[in-house]
Order: sequence, then C-alpha cells, then structure tokens
Amino acid sequence: MRAGIEDMGVYVGRAALDVNVLATARGLDVQRMQNLLMREKTVALPFEDAVTFAVNAAKPVIDRLGPQQRERIEQLIVASESGVDFGKPLSTYVHQALGLSRNCRTFEVKHACYGGTAALQSALAHAHAGLSPGAKSLVITTDMARPIPHTYAEPSQGAAGVAMLIGDQPLLVEIEKGLSGCYGFEVMDSCRPTPDIETGDADLSLLTYLECMENSFLAYQRKAPGTSFGSFDYLAVHTPFGGMAKGAHRTMMRKFERVAPALVEQDFLRRLEPSLRFCARVGNIYSGTVFLALAGILALGRFDDAPKRVGLFSYGSGCCSEFYSAVATAASQRAIARLDIGAHLDARHALSMAEYERLLETQQRLRFGVRDAEPESLDWERLMRGRGLLVLDRIKDYHREYRWA
Repeated sequence: MRAGIEDMGVYVGRAALDVNVLATARGLDVQRMQNLLMREKTVALPFEDAVTFAVNAAKPVIDRLGPQQRERIEQLIVASESGVDFGKPLSTYVHQALGLSRNCRTFEVKHACYGGTAALQSALAHAHAGLSPGAKSLVITTDMARPIPHTYAEPSQGAAGVAMLIGDQPLLVEIEKGLSGCYGFEVMDSCRPTPDIETGDADLSLLTYLECMENSFLAYQRKAPGTSFGSFDYLAVHTPFGGMAKGAHRTMMRKFERVAPALVEQDFLRRLEPSLRFCARVGNIYSGTVFLALAGILALGRFDDAPKRVGLFSYGSGCCSEFYSAVATAASQRAIARLDIGAHLDARHALSMAEYERLLETQQRLRFGVRDAEPESLDWERLMRGRGLLVLDRIKDYHREYRWA
C-alpha cells in the first residue's frame, strides 16, 4: 500500500528580523555569520505560541477538505519541543481550534528535532496497517526556538509550523515504504533543563549530527542495496542553519562518493541548495526543519515528467536520527505552488532591533508555567487582524484560551 503526504501547510509567522541587523547590533563576526547561510529569522509575536503556529499551519489544509474528508482524520499528532504543559498535550488545543472529530486520537511527541519524523513515521504506520481504509492522520510540527541572546546561535533561532496530511493517496509526496535507517545513542549535546534555559555543546552536537547522518545512511543502504548517497535527485536534511547542512553534505560526498571539491560544490548547488532557501529565511524550527527543507525542494527544484527521489535526514539531539526517502513529481510542485511560501515570507513585518528586544521581553511574561497572564498587543495585532489566524487571548488558571484575530 502506498502512503505519504497528501497535502501540506506552512505558517512562517508575521514578523522577521534580518540576521545581519542582529549581527551588527550584537557585534558578531561578519565572516562567521556568512558561514551560517542565514538571511532572516521568524520572531513570534506576544500572542503567538506553539499552539497558534500549529493551528495556523494546519487550517488551510483543513479548509481544503470537504466535510466527509475531515471526518476521516482519525489521528492528530503534534511534534514539538516547545510544549506549554508537562501533562496536557498541545494536540488537545489544536484539535479544538481546528474543529476535528471527537473520534480522533490525539497526542504530542517530543524528541528534540527528531520529533517530526517520529510523528510522520507513526502516521505512515497507521496508514500502512490498513485497519481503517482511507483514514487520514494530521501531523503538525511546531516550535519556537529559544533566542539565546548574544551568542552565534541567536541569529538561527526561528519559529514556524508545518502541517502534513498523511494518507494512502500521497498526491504531494510518497514516502518509500520500508526504506529507512535509524541510528541513535545517548549524548548530552543539547537540552532544556528548565523552561527558560536552552543549553548544550555546539561542537559535540555537530560531531553527533555527522556521525548520525553517516550511520543512519548506512542503515538505509542495508535495506536498499545498491543505493549510493549520490543516487538521490535531491536531499532535504535537518537544517539548524544552512552552513551545517552544507558541511554535512560535503563530509558525506567526500566519504561516500570520493569526488573532487569542485564537484562537491556543484552537487551541493544542484541537490541540496534549493532545500535551504526557505530555511535561510525562517531559522531553526527544530522538529519541522527537515519538512521546510522538503517544501523548498518541491517549490524550487527542477521537475519534469520523471519522478524524483528525495533523500531525507532527520536528527534530534539526545539523540536519534533517521535517513529515509520519498518520491515527488511535477504534480508535487504544482501542488506546493498554491501555498505561495515565498510570498508569505516576503509579507512578514521587518523588525527593528528595538522592536525585537521588546518582543524578547514580552515573551517572558507568557513562558511555560505561568498561571495567569494576558499578552500585550503593543499594536502588533494589526499584523494578524482579518487574516483568519489564531492568537492567544489569555492564560487563566494555567488554561490557555485562544481566539481568531
């Protein structure tokens, strides 16, 4: 049985900061900044959180479905490391806001940046099991990266939601059944020991990422003998920042393909670079970066009559990783075009440093564990009004209440 992504939604927020403006203000080294391959980062507004990013990504997908199709969504999985409660899952809020059937399994997945792929594979297993023919799963990745001010991580920390409708009619992307390789072990490369702290060892994280990419691909090869790293038409990988993805590609090409540096660069531009363009304008969105990279391939790659195979790599600190593959076509590109992701990126409000600093202050008032709070509008709501977007209204006795702007 075939299964994969039937439709997709991407919400990239309504405000962004130019990372060069940030670098200048923070006194960061310009040359080192260029190596990040970053342009902008989405910044959450005071009344945005992981729930609103998830819902605003998924609502267009739901709106494109007829009433009977909506009833066939029998599973909602929300992947995030930006949860708002240790027990109550984000999925319950998302389920209510989207008006999904009450005969729907809902749950939240957390495994750093690997959570989105874990959710996807769970949804694919549900489809392949065939226990409810024609049933759909809605998988949503939603994250708001901690800013980590005055560090080189700050320019890459973004926010976004990516929603995917999973079923047995993969009109957008077919995930190749059984072709995946996993690799993982315990490592303290990144963690969030408290709601307000995100810390780790950047060098260890990079080395672990590279080890996991190599070994998850080797595990993939054992299931797909004869497949080389160079055999995929495109690559979409977990992209904390573009420079990390480019460096990983270079390492894999040298190790597995043994080609000259000039050919490595050509291969990068042809197979991986299109996947980085949206990521470079949004920043690290943890569980969703591999899927934003995939959206970049679908929107900006070259498609003709022949199906294209895409190699995907997902990595999550802690750690677990997976290399798997998908098939896309020219029809996939036509379908993704209606999302008009580039136009949504262009439409974001360009923040000044003063506005950005003020947003960092106001976000602290609505952090994890707050019992009662109301977001300050600071005249930001003009960016949301009349667009059919969900916003956080208030927190009362720990319960988050939402409304449509």
